[in-house]
Amino acid sequence: MKQDRKEKLKESIETFHLPRYDEIPDVGLYLEQVAKYIGNLLMPLEDISITRSMISNYIKQGLVSNPVKKQYNRDQIAYLIFIAIAKSVLSLEHIRLMIDMQKDNYDNATAYNYFCMEFENVLFYVFGFKDNPEQIGTDSTDLKLMLQNLIVTSAHKIYLDKCFNMIGEQL
Repeated sequence: MKQDRKEKLKESIETFHLPRYDEIPDVGLYLEQVAKYIGNLLMPLEDISITRSMISNYIKQGLVSNPVKKQYNRDQIAYLIFIAIAKSVLSLEHIRLMIDMQKDNYDNATAYNYFCMEFENVLFYVFGFKDNPEQIGTDSTDLKLMLQNLIVTSAHKIYLDKCFNMIGEQL
């Protein structure tokens, strides 16, 4: 790969940050606001997105609880961020299983914060910011291993999608 293309790939992701649980707004956002908020967060990933109709579908499918008075809280937004990233490599049924397993093992804040740290860790490794991913967390459960593999797969897919998009722009 040409050096300038590799540098452009790195630049496209170098400031990427998923908000930690306590950084997610908990003032009650409406559907349009949630879609815009998550869309802006995920914009650097290019092919990872979420729309109002997708959010409504995830609620109908039972992946996310219904909004209260049409307003979404921090837990719902955290799940929607996870779903938006996971859906690029998993079926909705497999996402549902992972969420159910998470609920049986970890509280939402712990699970979401771990996901964010691990996702950024692997993403920055895949994009060449570090030679090796860091070891995050101390426990070694089946759920954690599944989540790590989901994250590795997602990060590599994001990298490949960005490569192909960049090549397509040059043709």
